[in-house]
This record gives sequence, C-alpha cells and structure tokens, in this order.
Amino acid sequence: MSFDETMSFKIEKNKDSKTQILLKEVYDALQEKGYNSINQIVGYILSGDPTYITNHNEARQKIRTLERDELLEKLVKYYIGIED
Repeated sequence: MSFDETMSFKIEKNKDSKTQILLKEVYDALQEKGYNSINQIVGYILSGDPTYITNHNEARQKIRTLERDELLEKLVKYYIGIED
C-alpha cells in the first residue's frame, strides 16, 4: 500500500431507528444512576471500554450491540447536516 493513496472506509447501513432507540436507552440508564451520560457515552465510543457504561437496565449489553464506527459516522453526518 502506498502512503500517497487515500483509504476508503465504508460502513454497512443499519436501521437508524434501532440505533437511536438503543442509544437513548443507554443514555437514560446512565442518567438514572446519576452519571453524566454524554461524558460516559463519549468515553465508551473513544476507548471501546464497556466499563464506561452501567449495567443498569442492561445498558452495557445494549451499547455493545452497536458498532462504534457506525455511531461516529452518524454523529458526524448529523453534526454537519448530511442525511442518508
């Protein structure tokens, strides 16, 4: 592989509604336990360490069903206003 070429990265499309529902459930579980939900979810996305997410209401199990790269892709698209 040459360092002059740009790598292409593609993600399979997943249902946005499932992702949104699961992420909201994780957010709610963290809130219920008194955590700063946004900071905890960001910590998980950046590190991949599931211990950032509480086990309360099976939140840790739920977030692990989502691909971190897909979450990042959706967040970037949302932030810059690109729709699929």
